[in-house]
Amino acid sequence: MKHLILLTCIFISMNVLAQKMVDLPYEKSADVTWPTAEREYYSDIWENEVVSNVSVPRLEIFEADTPNGTSVIVAPGGGLYGLSIESEGRSVAKWLNKHGITAFVLKYRLVPTGIDGIKEITDEGATNPAKIGERVTPVLPLSVADGLAAITYVRTNANEMKLDPNKIGFMGFSAGGAVAMGVTFNYTKANKPNFIVPIYPWMTVIGEYNVPKDAPPMLVICATDDPLGLAKPSADLYSAWLTNGKNTGMHMYSKGGHGFGMKKQNLPSDNWIARFHEWALTEEFTEAAKK
Repeated sequence: MKHLILLTCIFISMNVLAQKMVDLPYEKSADVTWPTAEREYYSDIWENEVVSNVSVPRLEIFEADTPNGTSVIVAPGGGLYGLSIESEGRSVAKWLNKHGITAFVLKYRLVPTGIDGIKEITDEGATNPAKIGERVTPVLPLSVADGLAAITYVRTNANEMKLDPNKIGFMGFSAGGAVAMGVTFNYTKANKPNFIVPIYPWMTVIGEYNVPKDAPPMLVICATDDPLGLAKPSADLYSAWLTNGKNTGMHMYSKGGHGFGMKKQNLPSDNWIARFHEWALTEEFTEAAKK
């Protein structure tokens, strides 16, 4: 038994050592406080590892063994009540690493909740959806600021990490997609992403928007049968880029639902990340991994 405990501790320690983390600079909000500590746990509701009550923005750094210069900041979804940290975060990062891309999983600030933020948003979604909007409104600007801070961090440290400061992408899922688009509508020259990948983005929380004159290339990914009704706003986002003559692409799967991330459903949407990689290769944002 002692040997088993020792081996478990060694395994956990190796995982911690293999994964670098860095806190991002941020301005505290006078309107939002977090009485509950940040917590990572397995959610039976979402059947995934999740994180709730993020009050200090942080990047989990996944360095490619053979970096090709490309980096992608990955913002998991979760309605701003939590982060689907495995399916829409770490698993994405590990896939990108295998293709020479360094990944940064962003833990952006979330709505303060009790001990189980996933249960809270699930219950409120069933009984009082308007309350979700009320609680999200003061937090989203903080989350977007965290996304911009993440780009600044990566660009500032690009040379040290063997990264190209002109090949920094921002990929966001659902609420993370809202963060990605919030970043896109609020960047400066210093913290502009070089390409964006909103995946079933929560656009209704963004509200009215204008396509930036120097908008970055964008690939939109969603499923028509998204039960949250995110297909049309995703298509509208693609159309807005297209109408304004901006570089854009879209993969709209007929089936896939919401929150498919890196989950396997035996559907074409399972391969979305390979389609992203093909797009990135075509647009010369990345290079094929060396064998």
